[in-house]
Amino acid sequence: MAAAAQEAIHEHDHHEESFVSKYIFSYDHKMIGKQFLLAAIFMGLVGMMLSVFFRIQLAWPGESSDFLNMFLGDRWAPEGILNQDMYLGLVTIHGTIMVFFVLTGGLSGTFSNVLIPLQIGARDMASGFINMMSAWLFNLSSIIMLASLFVESGPAMSGWTVYPPLSALPQAVSGSGLGMTLWLISLTIFIASSLIGSLNYISTIVNLRTKGMKMTRLPLTIWAFLVTAIVGVLAFPVLLSAALLLFMDRVMGTSFYLSDIIVGGEMLDNVGGSPILYQHLFWFLGHPEVYIVLLPALGISSEVISTNSRKPIFGYRAMIGSLLAIGFLSFIVWAHHMFVSGMDPFLGSVFVFTTLLIAIPSAVKVFNYLTTLWRGSIVFTPAMLFAVGLVSTFISGGVTGIILADSALDIQVHDTYFVVAHFHVVMGLSAIFGMFAGVYHWFPKMYGRMMNNRLGYAHFWTTIVSGYGVFLPMHFVGIGGAPRRYYDNSIFDTFNPTAGEMMLNLNVIITVFAIIGAFGQLFFFFNFFYSIFRGPKAPLNPWKSNTLEWTTPTALPGHGNWPGELPTVHRWPYDYSKPGAEEDFIPQTVPLKPGEEEH
Repeated sequence: MAAAAQEAIHEHDHHEESFVSKYIFSYDHKMIGKQFLLAAIFMGLVGMMLSVFFRIQLAWPGESSDFLNMFLGDRWAPEGILNQDMYLGLVTIHGTIMVFFVLTGGLSGTFSNVLIPLQIGARDMASGFINMMSAWLFNLSSIIMLASLFVESGPAMSGWTVYPPLSALPQAVSGSGLGMTLWLISLTIFIASSLIGSLNYISTIVNLRTKGMKMTRLPLTIWAFLVTAIVGVLAFPVLLSAALLLFMDRVMGTSFYLSDIIVGGEMLDNVGGSPILYQHLFWFLGHPEVYIVLLPALGISSEVISTNSRKPIFGYRAMIGSLLAIGFLSFIVWAHHMFVSGMDPFLGSVFVFTTLLIAIPSAVKVFNYLTTLWRGSIVFTPAMLFAVGLVSTFISGGVTGIILADSALDIQVHDTYFVVAHFHVVMGLSAIFGMFAGVYHWFPKMYGRMMNNRLGYAHFWTTIVSGYGVFLPMHFVGIGGAPRRYYDNSIFDTFNPTAGEMMLNLNVIITVFAIIGAFGQLFFFFNFFYSIFRGPKAPLNPWKSNTLEWTTPTALPGHGNWPGELPTVHRWPYDYSKPGAEEDFIPQTVPLKPGEEEH
């Protein structure tokens, strides 16, 4: 029934589309994927600029900056010195934008839309209308989040986790007012977008695979998108409930998270609530969210590494098993974020065990990547460099994760810059590298043109050097005891005079590398937008890859993807450098030869 409906849609959509129906309110999964990507690039630019603003304050506290005054004005940067409340607002919106609107929307929204129908042999998503709604809800939530930066009282100022009671009391700080309300509205709409999008992805993968596309013939990208969508469907409703309860505490006088609060010398009426309840609800989504961000990047890297190593992916079934194990285990590790919240030590030991356990499937993926690279005929495209960079950051970030997984060690560095450094390396850099790998690899399929390799190389080396330049020193700042989200560490006696000078010098180094990394993204922005219009036209299969998307015409039609019949799949997607083959790649559509065994 679903396949028949898609054929009917395909026939119906051969009529000439208007500009609005083709580019704005499009049902075409490829155009929707591009919309997600362009929105994520813009939000990434905003998030990156916000981080530069507050890094300037940390490196040169109290010093006047015309740059800050130009962007933030006299209200939030009087005489060029960043306002203390706005500092926390910038940190809050930076974290929110990067986690939800760049890493989640930019990875799942872009590549699930572009690749799922093309790699499973479907005409389009199961529901084009729901797909369009997902994209526009994402855009609406992005607009509301950005609008919160311009309200008079300022954006949300309680960290990207928006812990109560600070976030639950409109009178607490200026950013607890309208800016916090807009934050909650934006995130609620974002969750709705993610939920309907994830349901669409699952339905498409389960129901619309082409003839011969068994689950064991799916590319690892599709397995990653499937597990990511399932995790999102199960986890995001919990964050929605947390946000709704927080909204009720703010405007309806309830006390889910509030009890015995004194503000300005006045005892509030709220009793019986618990801010720890919010932490449980938030982190039940918060840690699966790490893998909602990471799994698509890992799936993309699997495809890119195998293709550019000219070797079959090592341990295909083990890689599928590790994806499933990570998806399952991500739901039973959330309280390692709460070791200092006063939880029972025995319960803490349980979460130590489950957190360390999740390192096993993560290590399986790393070893499989390294074994695939070993003795491969590696082609160092920009996509391949970013995929290898992901392996590097995933390993280095995972090592520090072992420290944070142990409750006895975590207590020493909890809520310091050590934590910030850890999750930026393991989640931020790794996911961003996976995203860039995907853009460079599938740009020819999305836009029919090639990106410039030299600019891609310059982009990679600037990004990885500046990335480690920012977050490696940050580990030492955290070990030194510097707490996160503090406006000025130099005022504490703990860091004066010798330790304070070291901290300040490290913060200067971190900020300089952050600025270099921000400017390094200009290589990507120019390369991306110039290549859309002026890049050389792409050949049908520029990377000599096996998956189905490279069997479609270079200039993809609107709906339908394949003119005529859908392709039939005969083999798995990683038949590279197969002994006895005429070429070093065999597309999935090539039938098995007599006597040839499928992998």
